[in-house]
Amino acid sequence: MSGCTTHFRWGWYLMSTMTRRWLARASFALVLAAVALLLAVAGWRSLTLVALAVIGVCAVLAGGYWFLANRGVRRWLALVLVVAAPVLIVVAFTWHHLVWVAVVAVALMVAAAGTARAALGAGRQDTAMPAVPAARPRRPFLIMNPRSGGGKVTKFGLQDKAEALGAQVALLEGPGTVDVAALARQAVADGADLLSVAGGDGTQALVAGIAAEHGLPFLVISAGTRNHFALDLGLDREDPASCLDGLTDGVELRVDLGIIADRTFVNNASFGAYAEVVRSPAYRDDKRGTTLQMLPELLNGHQGARLSARVAGTRIDGPQALLVSNGPYEMGDVAGLGRRARLDAGTLGVVAVRVDSARQAIGLLRRGHGPGLTVLTADEVTVDADAPQIPVGIDGETVMLPTPVRCIIQPRALRVVVPRERPGVPAPKATLEWPRLRQLASFRAQPHSEPLPAQPGKEPSPQAR
Repeated sequence: MSGCTTHFRWGWYLMSTMTRRWLARASFALVLAAVALLLAVAGWRSLTLVALAVIGVCAVLAGGYWFLANRGVRRWLALVLVVAAPVLIVVAFTWHHLVWVAVVAVALMVAAAGTARAALGAGRQDTAMPAVPAARPRRPFLIMNPRSGGGKVTKFGLQDKAEALGAQVALLEGPGTVDVAALARQAVADGADLLSVAGGDGTQALVAGIAAEHGLPFLVISAGTRNHFALDLGLDREDPASCLDGLTDGVELRVDLGIIADRTFVNNASFGAYAEVVRSPAYRDDKRGTTLQMLPELLNGHQGARLSARVAGTRIDGPQALLVSNGPYEMGDVAGLGRRARLDAGTLGVVAVRVDSARQAIGLLRRGHGPGLTVLTADEVTVDADAPQIPVGIDGETVMLPTPVRCIIQPRALRVVVPRERPGVPAPKATLEWPRLRQLASFRAQPHSEPLPAQPGKEPSPQAR
């Protein structure tokens, strides 16, 4: 049997490696096809048009920064630039009757990026978090916020469905403000063997901390507005009632918890511009207007505390925005924020942004390699400021905390129960690393970068031992 397994593993490795190599070669072939098409139809004019397109993209980013960092006439001139730049590019290609060529070339480049990601992502280890069968709770206690998510608790009949499964349900109806932490602690004292929240991420984090403190399982019900924690657990955000299946047919995951000033967070803690804007009393009634009104002062350093951070031996001075997350986010966009494929990495993710000029705004395209964007991981982050206290957005709720503010990670501290059948978390997209792609595409023999399974009838390679 072991010989058959070895044969299978070796055959699968060879097939996977060859597939990745041909995908890498296909990616370069598609890039060459796009270049060849432009040269064949437009000749050397294509170089001018490509340069114009690159300049247009830079102009849009620069204009976007000027729009956010200025008021009055300068802001509206920047908006004109943001709108006019892509229009001028389209006009230029239309003038030379090359719109169809540009469309096809862009499609080829998109296909090239897709095959490149497939080549770099194929064969990677499974990103699914380990799961074990969950025991059915005898006295589950569920806290539900009827106002959260636009009334999802009522819309999906969550209270009746939970009580039909034997759960005790507490509704956050008032009168006045309900002390959710006290409610959860009393439930534990009364013998609850599972805690759960149907509400926003802030309430989820608060009760999750109490569950972790007492070693109890925690059930997430996606009844909030955004439900980022539920999304990264692979739950169905469109049908929060399906989360209740975890009470009868669930599996248990061990996930990390972030700790900031003795508070727990399941998603992130934000410092700087975002926290300052959300703190404003006007933000609740006019989010967009308040943001546009406050950003110029924040970006230019005339408002808000000046921050600094210590991250794994690295000092970050004067970031305008700083995000500390419970696990690193995928680098899927310019800002460095996406999803978290796993919540048991045992590290904090750190994204710091400092943009003092249009040039640095353009540099954000480098995704962590430019001076305007810093992306790190660590098990501890300390944020200080030139003020005795600063606003911090903890899972979307802004609080004032004394400085310095210390963030740490508690690896696998929370027992999360999720339904056995759920949408799941898609595998993270591979980062485009051109040196690795070029190595894969090469027709020359390359040294192996990962352990090899033993060939049939041979000893394992030194790398595999």
